[in-house]
Amino acid sequence: MPVSRFSISLEEELLKDLDLYVKDNNFPNRSQALRHLIEKNIVEKKWQCNNIVAGAIVMIYDHHKKEILSRSNDIQHDYTEEILSSQHYHLSHDICLEIVAVKGRAQRLTELSDKLISIKGIKHGKLIMSKTD
Repeated sequence: MPVSRFSISLEEELLKDLDLYVKDNNFPNRSQALRHLIEKNIVEKKWQCNNIVAGAIVMIYDHHKKEILSRSNDIQHDYTEEILSSQHYHLSHDICLEIVAVKGRAQRLTELSDKLISIKGIKHGKLIMSKTD
């Protein structure tokens, strides 16, 4: 895809913040960092507009707490249209990682992830979404 070049004016402090962002996130240059920030903003706006998006719900939990699996399965069965697949990994004897691949309206995916992540015993959970077009 061809690129267009343009100049931008920033206050000195904002430029320092941008350079720190580039360094902290290992971007090769400012252009890549700005591209990432613009794309992120566009994607988040699409979420608010309830567009079709795809993503993953990532959860970490202790597999000894059986009610987590039961509750998670009950919730997931209410979202069969949105769930593409799920993967289960054993990180240790006690801790599991579950990744649920999803596609659908942003609000519906957010609703699903909120229900899953709020299950008592989930140590960490996060929804990652991206535009599909």
